[in-house]
Amino acid sequence: MSRDATFEEGGEQPLRLMALEPEDLPPVSALVQDAVFPITEMTWQRDSRRFALLLNRFRWEDAAAAERLKRPFERVRSVLAIENVVRVQSQSVDAADRDQVLSLLSLTWEPGEAPGGRLILTLAGDGAIAVEVEALEVVLKDVTRPYAAPSGRAPRHV
Repeated sequence: MSRDATFEEGGEQPLRLMALEPEDLPPVSALVQDAVFPITEMTWQRDSRRFALLLNRFRWEDAAAAERLKRPFERVRSVLAIENVVRVQSQSVDAADRDQVLSLLSLTWEPGEAPGGRLILTLAGDGAIAVEVEALEVVLKDVTRPYAAPSGRAPRHV
């Protein structure tokens, strides 16, 4: 007899999620909430129509266990890749400030002419990045092993 996998069984595996439909996006958005990245780790590859970020992602999927077991909260380096990109615009992001560190709060979808639309990356401090795509295709993939969060705390919003 087979059984469903439990959440705990997947806890130590690298995360790899894909969003191809708007309803696939909320779990990806929840997992990238409070990810931080230097502006230098953001790239738009026009020829391959890809916009990508190398994030330091807080491991929300592990936070409850870390708190319960009184072990350090963790972060992990992850790639957030958006495919089929037509245009990228930003608001309150100074591309010339190469020392700038951005904090990602959420991903939201604004539908356009089907199957296209805009993926909005909302940043802390009133910043935003709008990525116009011909079709929704977002991949979130962990690329390193988890490490102890430097702050030692889970992010909080006041």
